[in-house]
Amino acid sequence: MKLHINGREIEVAREHGEKRLVEFLREDLNLTGAKNACDIGACGACTILVDDEPLKICIKRVKDVEGRRVLTIEGMAAPDGTLHPLQQAFADAGAIQCGFCTPGMVLTAHAFLLRKPFATREEMRQAINGNLCRCTGYQQIIDAIQQAARHYQSRHSEQKHEIVTEAN
Repeated sequence: MKLHINGREIEVAREHGEKRLVEFLREDLNLTGAKNACDIGACGACTILVDDEPLKICIKRVKDVEGRRVLTIEGMAAPDGTLHPLQQAFADAGAIQCGFCTPGMVLTAHAFLLRKPFATREEMRQAINGNLCRCTGYQQIIDAIQQAARHYQSRHSEQKHEIVTEAN
């Protein structure tokens, strides 16, 4: 079985297909950002991105992501360890307290901002609705997402410019 995790192709034995994805990532690949908390897909602590969409993996199996693009929080940082602008915004805005929810929150926000870089604060609030946090009160998290949105907006504008240029 082939998995595509954080830009790398990984061969996995078929017998791992039924293993819970959160356990596989944490135990077999040492990608410990996704947390196993509720075991029912309700809290969002186990969220990763699959094909740029948030997926709660405490209720998913390894076989469920075969051949799909998986991004964990570990895959967001640059190879030199530089934080992604969204990760940096979370740190700068004080949106990280205990850190338990942070990976799922960051990845959910990342997927949202890829789709909607010019979102309102209310839309940002709605986007992270499935991710629970007991520490920050959410204001700092929304502040961080709003701060990082500038990065996504500039990327969006650059891509739009490239498309217009190619058309001419």
